[in-house]
Amino acid sequence: MPIIYKIDILAALKEAGYNTTRLRKEKLLSEGVIQSLRENKYIALQNISKICEILDCQPGDLMEYVKENNPEEK
Repeated sequence: MPIIYKIDILAALKEAGYNTTRLRKEKLLSEGVIQSLRENKYIALQNISKICEILDCQPGDLMEYVKENNPEEK
């Protein structure tokens, strides 16, 4: 997975006052998205946009590209 999360997004949201119960109750993020974040799985850009809105940040503050070591490139 060459795109990784630079921060613990759920921890950052919690620090901003958005625990998982509040995120679900206010329909900001679904349970599936929250679970994907727990498992470091990809989420849709729509959800990244919502997180950036909540945290007042840019997508690059949340994610980064890490080049994979590909043995076939030699």
